[in-house]
Amino acid sequence: MKPSRETITTIQKKLMSWYGTHQRNLPWRKTNDPFAIWVSEVMLQQTQVKTVIPYYLKFMDTFPSVKDLATADLEHVLKIWEGLGYYARARNLHKAAILVTKDLKGKIPDQFAPFLALPGVGDYIASAVQSIAFGHCHAVVDGNVKRVLARMFCLEHPVNQPSTHKQFKALAQTLLERTDPSTFNQAMMEMGALVCTPAAPKCSDCPLSNQCSALKTQTLDQFPMRVPSRPVPTRTIAVGIVRRNGRLLITRRQLDGLLGGLWEFPGGKLEKGEDSPSACIREIREETGIHVKIDSFLTRIKHAYTHFKIEMDVFYCHYISGEIELNGPIDHKWVQISEINEFPFPKANLKFIPLIKMENT
Repeated sequence: MKPSRETITTIQKKLMSWYGTHQRNLPWRKTNDPFAIWVSEVMLQQTQVKTVIPYYLKFMDTFPSVKDLATADLEHVLKIWEGLGYYARARNLHKAAILVTKDLKGKIPDQFAPFLALPGVGDYIASAVQSIAFGHCHAVVDGNVKRVLARMFCLEHPVNQPSTHKQFKALAQTLLERTDPSTFNQAMMEMGALVCTPAAPKCSDCPLSNQCSALKTQTLDQFPMRVPSRPVPTRTIAVGIVRRNGRLLITRRQLDGLLGGLWEFPGGKLEKGEDSPSACIREIREETGIHVKIDSFLTRIKHAYTHFKIEMDVFYCHYISGEIELNGPIDHKWVQISEINEFPFPKANLKFIPLIKMENT
C-alpha cells in the first residue's frame, strides 16, 4: 500500500519532532565527518549500540582519518577491532580505506554508486553514509526500520527474507523527508531501537501510535512477520596450547573467510567417532606438521556465531618432534605468554587466555 500525502507529512513531522527531543547522545552524532559516520555504521551492523561505543571511540582515536586507517597494518586494525566480532567488516573497511586513499585522493565518494562499489559497502551502509554525511535522499532500512514499517502498515513481508527488502526499501523511500533525510533516517532507526522494540513495544510513548495499523487492529503480536529459522548446529572443536621451551605456539588464519587474519591456538573439528584429545593431536599435526602430546585438560569454552555454535575443548600440550610446515594457517609464532596481548585473537580464544595467564603468574 502507498500512504497518502497527508499521512506521509504527518509521519515526517511527528517522527522528527520526537527525535529532536528523545534522541540518544551518541558520539557519531557529534560529527559531520563522513569517515567517522562510515566507521560507526560499519560497527553498528549486527551489533548493539552499547557494545559499539567504546570500540568506536578507540578506533577513531587510533585511526582518526581514512588515510590513517589505510596506512595501518591489517593486524593492528584487527587488534583494535578484537572482540567486536564479524571481522570481515574490519578487513573490508581497511581495504576500502586503501582504495579511497590511493585511487580517490583520500576523498570519500559523496555519490551513492561509487561509494557502494567500495569493499564491504552494501545498500544499508551506502544509504546511511550518503544521507547522514552528505544529505542525499536515500532511505536507510535496517532491522529497526523494518519493524516500525511492518507494524505501522501491517506488512506481510517477512523481515528476515532478503527477497522482501525491496518492498521495505520502497516504502521507506516514499516516507523519506526530502529536506533533511539525515534526521529522518536516524529518527526511524531510533524509533525502532527505543520505542518500537521487538518485545513489549512502548506504544504509549510512540509519536506515531495514531498512524500504527497494528496497534489499531490489536495485532502487534503478529508483526513483523518472520520465516522460522533453522536450528543452529553445534560443532565440537579441540584446541591445543602447545608449549616448547617456555613459549606457546600460535597460528594465523588465512585473510579471507571466518575470523580471517586473526591469530589462534591450533586445533579444529572432531571427526566422527573421534574424542577431543585425539582430535587435538591430529589437528595440530595436520595444520603445523609437528607432533605433540596432551598434558592436561584446561577448560571447555562455549561460543555462538551467527550460523553455528561451538564447544571448544582446550588442552595443554607439549612439543615432541617435527618442524613447522603449515597447512591452512598462513603464519605461526612461538610466543611468551607476556606477548599474547600483542596479537588479535577470536573471542572464543579470548575466553580461555586469562586462564593461561593465571597459571603462569
